[in-house]
Amino acid sequence: MARIYTRTGDDGTTVRIGGKRVPKDSLPIEAGGSLDELNALLGVVRSYALPDRVDRILQRVQDHLFTIGAELATPEGTAPKSQEIGEEEIHGLESEIDSLQEGLQPLTQFILPGGAGAGAALHLARAVARRAERKCVSLSHVEKINPRILRYLNRLSDLCFVLARYVNQQHSAPERHPTFGKSPR
Repeated sequence: MARIYTRTGDDGTTVRIGGKRVPKDSLPIEAGGSLDELNALLGVVRSYALPDRVDRILQRVQDHLFTIGAELATPEGTAPKSQEIGEEEIHGLESEIDSLQEGLQPLTQFILPGGAGAGAALHLARAVARRAERKCVSLSHVEKINPRILRYLNRLSDLCFVLARYVNQQHSAPERHPTFGKSPR
């Protein structure tokens, strides 16, 4: 690729795998954009000093998000997908969540997003993962997508929440609770 810009999208369209041009605000592009934003945010999280375990988990997730993005960019009936998110990746997230939670205090009430820089960014990643999931759900109403994508994204937001708590614990950042309109103590 000689240039990064092509000028072909100047009219507000982009191309999906298979060559069909679509509006940049179409559901498949919105869903893919949300995944891209989430992946970029996880890259920001990884720029912090993280425990090796957390960094390895996030690297694997970033790879998975690229796979999901490629799946969504490939309309049904186009070139076969080289790789798909499957049960193994979903179970991998569940195993990480279960393992990380063993070392955390059980939750008895809601907590506010925040804490150490990486922990706060992981709380934000949880919210972005939820948005990406909503965009993919919307897409699934108009186009057939791999149903495991929705399950994966649902688990991923849970993983981001648990990772935020884990990282904050590692940084001795206390969890804050909402006051629900009462004055904080």
